[in-house]
Formats: sequence, C-alpha cells, structure tokens
Amino acid sequence: MVSTPWDAHTYDRTSGPQQAWATEVLARLEGITQDATVLDVGCGTGRVTEALLELVPSGRVLAIDASADMVGLARTRLGERAQVFCQDALDLDLDEPVDAIVSTAALHWVRDHERLWSRLARALRPGGVLEIQCGGEGNIDGVREVIDAVASDGAPELVGFSPWVFAGPAETEGRLHAAGFTATRCWLEERPTYPQDVDAFVRTSILAAHLERLPEERREPFAAAVVAGVRLPLDYVRLNVSAVRCPTRGRWAVGHGTV
Repeated sequence: MVSTPWDAHTYDRTSGPQQAWATEVLARLEGITQDATVLDVGCGTGRVTEALLELVPSGRVLAIDASADMVGLARTRLGERAQVFCQDALDLDLDEPVDAIVSTAALHWVRDHERLWSRLARALRPGGVLEIQCGGEGNIDGVREVIDAVASDGAPELVGFSPWVFAGPAETEGRLHAAGFTATRCWLEERPTYPQDVDAFVRTSILAAHLERLPEERREPFAAAVVAGVRLPLDYVRLNVSAVRCPTRGRWAVGHGTV
C-alpha cells in the first residue's frame, strides 16, 4: 500500500461513509462459520475489524494495515480480541492460511494489483472466500479533476501524480483468475457521498498522500483550494469483489509462494 502518514484520529472520526460501505461487505459473509479465522486487510482504525469479531465469536480475527498510526489506534480499540500487525498487503506472509479475507476502502491504495491478488490467494486456504470493496474505475473523477486543476496552478510536484489504482471489473476478474480464484464476481457501484465534515474528510481520506509530497508550508493552501473546489455529492464508485480460492490449485507452502 502507499506509505502515507495518516491522521488516524481524524480518519476514525470522519470515516462514516467507509463504515457504511463496510457493513454491506460484511453482510456477504453471512454463511461463515462462527469458528472461522478471518483476515482484515487494510484495517484502518479497527472499526470493521471489531464488527468482524461479532461474526466469528468462537473464531480468530487477524488484521493488517500499512500505517503505524492506524495500527496503533486499532490495537487500542481491539485490545487482545484481535491480532493487529503493521504490514503492507504486498508483503503479506502468514504462518497459516485463513478461511476468509475481507477488505474495505483500502486496496485502491495498493499500486501493484498483479501481485496483490496473488498475495491474497496465498493467505487463503483452498476454498477460502474473498470479500472486497475498494475504489473502482471512475472513482472520484470529479474530485480528481479539482486536484489536477489546483496542482497545475502551483503544485508541480503533483502534476500527473496519483496514489491510487481504480481498476474495473473485467481487468480485476482476469487478475483473480490468474491468481487462482474461482467463482469470481466483480461489479461497480456508484455511491454518491455526503461527508458530515467535508473539509476533514477530503484532507484525510483523499489528500493524505498528496499533502505528504508537498513542503509543509504549501500543504494548507493546496488542501484549502481543493476543498473549496469540490462539490457534493463526492462521486464515489466502489469496486466490489467476491471470489473463492480454487479448492484444487496447488497447496499452501509458507515462504514459497505456492498457490
């Protein structure tokens, strides 16, 4: 994932839209057994991880995030109820495979989707399920136009820069099949979004990586100009992914990448 210093406390306070989307993803795990082992990839501050605990009361929940600040807040929230690690999704390496992987509002920050799905396949047992939602093709197009316009007017470091991969369903299905997934279903869903605190939401959920690339004295003017230029609703588009790791492909082999 993009290595970005997140404002975890502000994200936790303003991430209502992300939590609403996550509720729909967790509903797709309705048939999971109560003693399953589940991995939350890109757990953020642990709110979704906490909801996962209710689905597997006699099971085990693991969680990873690339941000040390996010992980710190998640560990405070979850205590000993879940195991939370600071780890990039592209470096994911578990001692044992899990029964299900969930990720919400995170994987568009991973720059290499070819490697991503293979890593997730390695972490799943044969027959394990994958339920994902992240930014998809067309996500925040209007907001990105504003960002590009502000960048071209005084932030040359940001011209042509994007920290995201907003993939479409067809290319994602191809990557899933190549990684060893079956029963794949990928679809886009428009989710017009009205954050309660637009200023904090845009700065924290959208601009974190952009602001990191700017000198500190130029961050506030840039962020203020982008916030002033965006219009509600924010034009979010979500890529949903449901898949099963092929029960007959390869075997689990720690450290060898065998799937």
